[in-house]
Amino acid sequence: MIPPAFDYAAPTSLSDALALLSQNPEAKVLAGGHSLIPALKFRMASPALLVDINKVAGLAYLREAGGWLAIGAMTREADLDRSALVREKYPLLADTARMIADPLVRNLATIGGNLAHADPANDHPATMLAYRAEVTAQGPAGARTIPIADFFTGPFTTSLAANEILTEIRLPARRAGDGGCYLKIERKVGDYATAAVAVQINVNAAGVCTSAGLALTNLGLTAIRCAAAEAALVGQPLDEAAIKAAAQRAAQAAEPVSDYRGSEAYKRSLVTTLTVRALRTALERARR
Repeated sequence: MIPPAFDYAAPTSLSDALALLSQNPEAKVLAGGHSLIPALKFRMASPALLVDINKVAGLAYLREAGGWLAIGAMTREADLDRSALVREKYPLLADTARMIADPLVRNLATIGGNLAHADPANDHPATMLAYRAEVTAQGPAGARTIPIADFFTGPFTTSLAANEILTEIRLPARRAGDGGCYLKIERKVGDYATAAVAVQINVNAAGVCTSAGLALTNLGLTAIRCAAAEAALVGQPLDEAAIKAAAQRAAQAAEPVSDYRGSEAYKRSLVTTLTVRALRTALERARR
């Protein structure tokens, strides 16, 4: 299909991009474009103006500072996938980037665009919930920090104002005893998840879980944080009994619907299986 008519701007500074958004309430930000352009073609989106931020300098980076891993919102998925820092110290993020779509998409798609689109089938939202990440939004009044738990407000909606741009994502820097894993079942390579589970844990020298993050992809109207499953892990030695108890609670937290990817019961069973496997892998990585 052919998109509706729209104006196009490609500012070279963040201040210019923000000014364009403030002057045009019906504008949309174009980052990688892999979600927005198909929506335009199917006329599911009809912005009056596209503000292309690919020429804005300083929005693509990976660096550790002040107890955080800071990621510029325009960092490409391929850069996350190739990063030695991410592979070595942030395995949950490495797993996630590797499973997004296919290499052609990852070459252009951005982590900020993935999060700002807020598709419940996107992979990064659950991973960021498991990490307890936070994001920075820049607007005309300055920057503000948003905990990731407050960022997703519904399907395809976030707490970003119309004249704000997501500029940075921050993950807690790796600590001794951290381990994470992202597991995803898809019909074919590059497809959205039938079900996926993100796990981030920390275990002490005695093997007791000191913190846990667990979240689900494409199993509800937004990515789902499984607070009850996390509570079943914290303070417990991560033996098979604790892992299976957490997996059962994760399955209870899921809100699947039957569709061409599988029945509700099948998807709930996938959550149980994937959670067990992800926790085992995360524990193995935490012990290294």
